[in-house]
Amino acid sequence: MSATTSVIENLDITEIKKILPHRYPFLLVDRVTYAEPGHLAKGYKNLTANEQFFEGHFPFKPIMPGVLMVEALAQLGCIAILLKDEYKEYLGVFTGIDSFKFRTMVVPGDRLDMEVELLKMKGPVGKFRAVAKVGDKVACEGEMSFAMVKK
Repeated sequence: MSATTSVIENLDITEIKKILPHRYPFLLVDRVTYAEPGHLAKGYKNLTANEQFFEGHFPFKPIMPGVLMVEALAQLGCIAILLKDEYKEYLGVFTGIDSFKFRTMVVPGDRLDMEVELLKMKGPVGKFRAVAKVGDKVACEGEMSFAMVKK
């Protein structure tokens, strides 16, 4: 994998762990299927009944919390930026979450397909448009702002 390549495809979990500092149970991207460093990323999270959060949300009807869907999208966006050589020693942090809508429940057995696209970036601060789907149904969508900070 070269961060200078204009298109990157099929990053598995081992490669994702080289990019993101997150680890179980908080690493929420299983695979990056496509990325244009600094611009766009597509990937997914496979959800099983064994996810830790399903134990308490809710024991009688397991549903992926909306905040974790947003976090998964943020991690994917962070990957898109961290694939650029200039940000290798940085960490992406939230600065805002705007106009997010939650449209369908995500449950065990679902695959959460995600896409983030950079809308703007000025220095170390930027904004992504993000959407997550299960099949052809939108699970959530909105915009998120972030800042890149030195580790």
